[in-house]
Amino acid sequence: MTTPEPQPSDREPAEPAQSTESTEPADSSEPSEPSAVSESPATSEPADSPAAASAASVASEGSAAASAGPAASGPKYADRIYRSTSGFVGGALILALACWLGIDAVAVGEGNTPWLALAALLFLVPLVAAYTLVPAVFANEDRLRVRNPFRTITLPWGRVVSLRSGYTNEVFSDDGGKYQLWALPVSLRARKRATRRDPRVMGGRTPGTEASRRGGVAPGAPDRSAGVDRAPTDRSMDELRELHEIRGGEASAQGEVSVRWSYEIIAPSLAGAVLLAVLLGLG
Repeated sequence: MTTPEPQPSDREPAEPAQSTESTEPADSSEPSEPSAVSESPATSEPADSPAAASAASVASEGSAAASAGPAASGPKYADRIYRSTSGFVGGALILALACWLGIDAVAVGEGNTPWLALAALLFLVPLVAAYTLVPAVFANEDRLRVRNPFRTITLPWGRVVSLRSGYTNEVFSDDGGKYQLWALPVSLRARKRATRRDPRVMGGRTPGTEASRRGGVAPGAPDRSAGVDRAPTDRSMDELRELHEIRGGEASAQGEVSVRWSYEIIAPSLAGAVLLAVLLGLG
């Protein structure tokens, strides 16, 4: 008779155990602690993993790109370079001839001849290089850099007023400065040859101003109509005017006009002139 009583007592503890398991998920405060404990090791492990490092590098690159802003949005192109090919080739030939004669005079000359040859080379070589090899025009989206024989002028497009072609090619700044483009010499012969190839001229009267008929460009009204043959330097000036019209109002094309004198050419040439004068004076 006493044996059936412990059986329900064994079943009763089993039932509360099931009821406690069912009540634990229903409690909102207790599962939060195990979930936080389970998340902390999970977050600590990927911090040392390669996936977390790659994600951090991607995030740093994204923040750097965002901080760069619109400055890195557009591509940057190399400068357009304009120079006189004939002047460059002619200057190289003159320098080669001068060096050959000077070295020969130094090697076989007697008395003051070697010193006179060295002084002449020191005086002439920088000048020939300055007028033939050095002149060039560099143009990009932000500025125009004019490298003349004895100075280099940097003009942001926002400071350029106009580029004019007459008997010489010139650029004008808004502060009244006028700078000649030595690298783009005007050839009247090339203009006449280009005008003779113009189909409108061959067909009869050429419309436009006298400047357009002789291949030049009237100030403020350049003739760039389709089908008109142009001299090489006039085509280069047309490209510079187009770049000025497009980029003149941009914020990146603003700044100050700078002029730098070419002392690396002036100093040796003056030294050679003084030395040559002293040697000639001494006889």
